[in-house]
Amino acid sequence: MAPRLQLEKAAWRWAETVRPEEVSQEHIETAYRIWLEPCIRGVCRRNCKGNPNCLVGIGEHIWLGEIDENSFHNIDDPNCERRKKNSFVGLTNLGATCYVNTFLQVWFLNLELRQALYLCPSTCSDYMMGDGIQEEKDYEPQTICEHLQYLFALLQNSNRRYIDPSGFVKALGLDTGQQQDAQEFSKLFMSLLEDTLSKQKNPDVRNIVQQQFCGEYAYVTVCNQCGRESKLLSKFYELELNIQGHKQLTDCISEFLKEEKLEGDNRYFCENCQSKQNATRKIRLLSLPCTLNLQLMRFVFDRQTGHKKKLNTYIGFSEILDMEPYVEHKEPAKSQTRKPKCGRGAHCSRNAYMLVYRLQTRERPGTPIQVPAFLQELVDRDNSKFEEWCVEMAEMRKQSVDKGKAKHEEVKELYQRLPAGAEPYEFVSLEWLQKWLDESTPTKPIDNHACLCSHDKLHPDKISIMKRISEYAADIFYSRYGGGPRLTVKALCKECVVERCRVLRLKNQLNEDYKTVNNLLKATVKSSDGFWVGKSSLRSWRQLALEQLDEQDGDADQSNGKMNGNTLNKDESKEERKEDEEELNFNEDILCPHGELCISENERRLVSKEAWSKLQQYFPKAPEFPSYKECCSQCKILEREGEENEALHKMIANEQKTSLPNLFQDKNRPCLSNWPEETDVLYIVSQFFVEEWRKFVRKPTRCSPVSSVGNSALLCPHGGLMFTFASMTKEDSKLIALIWPSEWQMIQKLFVVDHVIKITRTEGGDAHPSETQYISEPKLCPECREGLLCQQQRDLREYTQATIYVHKVVDNKKVMKDSAPELNVSSSETEEDKEEAKLDGEKDPDFNQSNGGTKRQKISHQNYIAYQKQVIRRSMRHRKVRGEKALLVSANQTLKELKIQIMHAFSVAPFDQNLSIDGKVLSDDCATLGTLGVIPESVILLKADEPIADYAAMDDVMQVCMPEEGFKGTGLLGH
Repeated sequence: MAPRLQLEKAAWRWAETVRPEEVSQEHIETAYRIWLEPCIRGVCRRNCKGNPNCLVGIGEHIWLGEIDENSFHNIDDPNCERRKKNSFVGLTNLGATCYVNTFLQVWFLNLELRQALYLCPSTCSDYMMGDGIQEEKDYEPQTICEHLQYLFALLQNSNRRYIDPSGFVKALGLDTGQQQDAQEFSKLFMSLLEDTLSKQKNPDVRNIVQQQFCGEYAYVTVCNQCGRESKLLSKFYELELNIQGHKQLTDCISEFLKEEKLEGDNRYFCENCQSKQNATRKIRLLSLPCTLNLQLMRFVFDRQTGHKKKLNTYIGFSEILDMEPYVEHKEPAKSQTRKPKCGRGAHCSRNAYMLVYRLQTRERPGTPIQVPAFLQELVDRDNSKFEEWCVEMAEMRKQSVDKGKAKHEEVKELYQRLPAGAEPYEFVSLEWLQKWLDESTPTKPIDNHACLCSHDKLHPDKISIMKRISEYAADIFYSRYGGGPRLTVKALCKECVVERCRVLRLKNQLNEDYKTVNNLLKATVKSSDGFWVGKSSLRSWRQLALEQLDEQDGDADQSNGKMNGNTLNKDESKEERKEDEEELNFNEDILCPHGELCISENERRLVSKEAWSKLQQYFPKAPEFPSYKECCSQCKILEREGEENEALHKMIANEQKTSLPNLFQDKNRPCLSNWPEETDVLYIVSQFFVEEWRKFVRKPTRCSPVSSVGNSALLCPHGGLMFTFASMTKEDSKLIALIWPSEWQMIQKLFVVDHVIKITRTEGGDAHPSETQYISEPKLCPECREGLLCQQQRDLREYTQATIYVHKVVDNKKVMKDSAPELNVSSSETEEDKEEAKLDGEKDPDFNQSNGGTKRQKISHQNYIAYQKQVIRRSMRHRKVRGEKALLVSANQTLKELKIQIMHAFSVAPFDQNLSIDGKVLSDDCATLGTLGVIPESVILLKADEPIADYAAMDDVMQVCMPEEGFKGTGLLGH
């Protein structure tokens, strides 16, 4: 037996022999487990369940003994955020902006570029006021150059270990959560910077990008016939090197500059020979920039998938790159053909995508670059804020340490005085004691209300979440923290203990009474000498009795089964009570809705007086029905009326089914697209009327008869028809039912018809004698028809929380075969059953029910639209198949947001998703689903890109689907 159950049994063992009126103070203290011995630290390793005297393992271990001061706070040392001497300043990664930070550091270390940017005029003069910067305003750079100025100044002289580049990233309009092509970013930003600086008057500033990053090469073509050489000069800011099939950087450069033979169909037209000739073509380096950017082409285009893929090829390179053999000089030297020297410090990488080399012979500035005064003032101001923050954090650390030390002394003093022993005592919530010993939360006032019984005293079953402490310690706690109520020895509740004693005695007696009642039920009972009891109640009376005793026991089961300090969730407790209230009590299963004896004898049986007397001991409030008690008179009347109504409904249904057999069986129905020859007139009713009528005829005892034909649902408020002849042969055919003239005569006899709608076929007039015309009565209302179509389109484009379906395909085939199209509602038994499950009071506004009594109101245009929505929803509902997933979407959400939903559903990254609907590719991530034509119940096909392996080079290849937009919409493209 578990220790908790042993304690519970020991605390109440006396109740087996003591009657409730004999309960003494000793019994009460035994029930509250005051007799239990306190636990000793070192011997008891964890807090004992249910022992109010055990004060071990409640969180005291962190305070006893020596304590590290750092445990009193959770504030990091602010000096860890300080820049170390002779070290560089870092940049915060804002999510996926590592490529931006990399280039910012590279450009910052280019001293000439940094110096030129410092020389750019700045609008900071407008920000300056008098002798300094306006204190109440934060500096916000206005241009790209000003952002770089401020960032470079901070990187140079900031006291911080790292700075935040979010202002610069925001100015460019970059998405911090989207990884971009770093090489493309470098090209676009250099172009933007060069264009911005071209407006500067200072030539050292205006030409800095070309001076630092621009080199020159020539495309040289030599005719093999005449030896004529033609050159096409071109500037470059980086060299794009193919790495596929290479292991060393020098091999990549050699391939970039190698000769290409122009032969066969690819021959070169020589202007000197005036004919196509074999020739050679190559790139000849003429001059190198001061800063040479070498882009390693890790992303290559895969023609099979139409996407880019990444090559994870290892490339070796050295810290010093000898470019002398690759450059063409003006007095040619023999050393030009020598192989390049391998510099010291060789490296190897499979991820590097750009290498940046500085020209060694270039003279570097002799004196350190000075930050302009206005920028230095901004940096000083930021450094002052940082120092203030450091002081503030240090002070907070100190305050936390001081509080911790004081708390340490308090705990060491009070914890030794907590055990009550034989002195006066009080009870305190274990949860509060644990929070008092918790260093991470401030101590709140004591709250013992959760442990009170209905008599505002300590509940005996809550003793497991309470602790008994000395009165001395309780006085200190309440004086320092307040709260209450204080639970002294007077708070032990005698009323609860007496009631619990009574319940326990009944529980012990229950097993014997259960056997007795079972034996009594076997005896035959005279019809005039017994009591009616529900069969369901008899089957479960023992369980009901136990549950009722537990409820009377003060929700004992809810507290006894919990660990120390864990109380039942309030919301869960309310929910359980609500469910219990909804369950029937003993013998309530034979109550009718009027509170009398039900008329069904199959649900009850007679029991003897002796058996009823035993049952009444446990259920004194149960409804009592002697054998001579008459059944409910109201129920008898209703039963007779119900039987009469059922018979009447069956008769009506049989008459209508016999009168309209083909309409009921949906056989031999006319069709507008293939007009029957035997008649020139067809009548129209709403399909909804036909469905409701068929439902009644099938199950007349479960449905109310349909008494009228509500054709106004098919008309506009002006009385005009809402459908064209063409639409009734196509999309609107699901909303109407065609009626033969003979059937229409019968419908007019059986139902009340509000409006007659018919289509008449006539031969053409004098102008077109051979042309057949179809005339509707009433005529079409063009204005309302157009309004209806507009409303339908808006409904399809302005939805919220609608369901669509996403189906993943492989090799252009669906993963699972589609199921058969959904059958019409009228022939679907399952759908009918769902419709019949409506509440009794829920009636359709378009039709009078036989038991209605209210006159049918003319349906409005809005009601018609609502009706049509219902029919469309029922008839065009998509049937979900296996392998397909349903998503809730809204018309105003973007395609990008939908791709994120699909990523969570199918584990396919957004850039690997190829989506289409009805053969149309969905590609505009910024477009809304409504504008893309995605409507409720749509099925979107998902095709995921699969990884591609480069078996020829035996390199690991990772599939990367680059977004087509790239930097579209950012400041890099002038937006």
